Amino acid sequence: MYDKIRNDISQQYYIENYPNEGQRFVAWYLRNIHNLDTIEAKDCITDGAGDKQIDAVYIDNDSAIVYIIQGKFYSGDTVDATPLREVLASWVEIKNLSKLQEDANEKLRVKINELATALEDDYEVVFELITTAGLTESAKADLATFQKELSEDDSLSANLVLVDNEMLKFKYDEALNKNRPYINHEFKVDPSKCMEIEIGGTKAVVAAIPLKECIKIPGIKDGSLFRKNVRQSLGTNNKVNKGIASTLKKDAEGFFFYHNGITAICSQITLKDDLLSVKELNVVNGCQSLSTIYSCSEAVRNTNDGYVMFRFYEISDPEKADKISTSTNSQSAVKARDLRSNDKFVLAMKKAYEQCYTDGYFITKRGETADPAKYNTNHVVSLTELGKQLIAWHSQRPTISYSETKIFDKYFDQIFRKEYAPEKVQALNELSKCVSAKWVNDNPMGLNESLLAMKAYAPHHHLYTISMFFCEVNKMPESVPNPAIAYELLKRNDLLDTIVDMAGQCLNMAFETASSETVESGKIFSPQNWIKAKASLKDIRSAVKNQMGALKFAPGGKEIVEKISSGLKMEPTDFESRWTAD
Repeated sequence: MYDKIRNDISQQYYIENYPNEGQRFVAWYLRNIHNLDTIEAKDCITDGAGDKQIDAVYIDNDSAIVYIIQGKFYSGDTVDATPLREVLASWVEIKNLSKLQEDANEKLRVKINELATALEDDYEVVFELITTAGLTESAKADLATFQKELSEDDSLSANLVLVDNEMLKFKYDEALNKNRPYINHEFKVDPSKCMEIEIGGTKAVVAAIPLKECIKIPGIKDGSLFRKNVRQSLGTNNKVNKGIASTLKKDAEGFFFYHNGITAICSQITLKDDLLSVKELNVVNGCQSLSTIYSCSEAVRNTNDGYVMFRFYEISDPEKADKISTSTNSQSAVKARDLRSNDKFVLAMKKAYEQCYTDGYFITKRGETADPAKYNTNHVVSLTELGKQLIAWHSQRPTISYSETKIFDKYFDQIFRKEYAPEKVQALNELSKCVSAKWVNDNPMGLNESLLAMKAYAPHHHLYTISMFFCEVNKMPESVPNPAIAYELLKRNDLLDTIVDMAGQCLNMAFETASSETVESGKIFSPQNWIKAKASLKDIRSAVKNQMGALKFAPGGKEIVEKISSGLKMEPTDFESRWTAD
């Protein structure tokens, strides 16, 4: 991987944006493994003088995970425990954020502010040590010790994940969908606890495998057994894994009944007497479970009555294997959003929308898609996106739009417990598409780069800003405009692009003013914290008012103001009270 990465980071983008190979390596990892774009990746980098052994901080708001990344770009085969000790040092530092911030560099100070906010929201912390080398034997022992120390510490919930050369290649190959690795293995089984069947011409074996046999399976430690798994092990301090570990240590005999089982695909299965032989073994569902069982090896090694259910499928067709892998890995934890998909108010909204837009489709379930050959893509809406739009427009709290958990759990009743016209749903859909079209790397609105790096959630502030123009023009500062009427006025009066652009400029102005004022007062400005704070809403309202006022004195501005004022004019009855969401 070293030669491959070194060749990649010699590209112009890396040379121009990062001063050394270390930073380029971390940026490569953020882009290729975490799938960030060029602007987002650059925003995460904290490497440099005063980085406190932290090369990058990536806050994944969708998954509620903070990744603290330390990169070591080495050409050699092995590396000692020094990088691990640096990660451990950064963990110690992070437990005292106020002290860490005193000596940190400017970029890290900003990320520390954002990290503090994320921890308040119970985000998971994952330390990733990424290196193009492998660990020495002594370093591997230190890794196990450090992982145990992190998992047992109650002051900061965190996991330590090593991404060495082998794991790095695995992750990169996974991104490119390379062929699965070959692992052959033999399981010692009890004939009375396994069954061979054939369904649709495919051989399958369902077996209760002793827990002590699981720790003998090759490929758990280096991750090669989990080629098709979406995530590698997150350590024993992950909430689910912690529960698995607790059961293994306290009630190993009951583990079989509490666990859903493990799914594996193989190219060949042979069951003879007490021996189950498999070729090209690959676990497609059960990475966290097997990794936790492996980490609790001492607890299960001498357990005679502890079992876990395995489903082995003999698949010789690579396409069929990939289809099974994809289907299995599509299963994920149930979220609040999923539990609301069959809510009667949601179903009523879906029915009303699809009756109004007969060529449209209202997506309520995660993973659902609308066939473009069957539906008009302009009339396809998503419950998830609608929730974010509603809380930004009607609750006037785009500061919450980033959090699906809050929208579909804490504030669901305030947002969805009422009838909502299909025309309003479609208007928010159209307005949001117009906004999204501006949040691209080409940056047509000339947004501050730090603001553009937050395009996963800042566009909801943009949508909110559009509504503020209607409030300002109609002198209804405490009310919310009907989105269907607002969108119709913008289209009818040829003001859609104008107001979308002006709203983007106001958002940018509010952001840069807040940044300047904070820095001038000797404080640290955190973009992510600003976008999540109510102060940003006040700043946006001020920017809208100031822009409308300043336009009157600009050449030709008076005519523009008059066009906007007449084009956005609404009746008082076209406004309603804000939906309370805090």
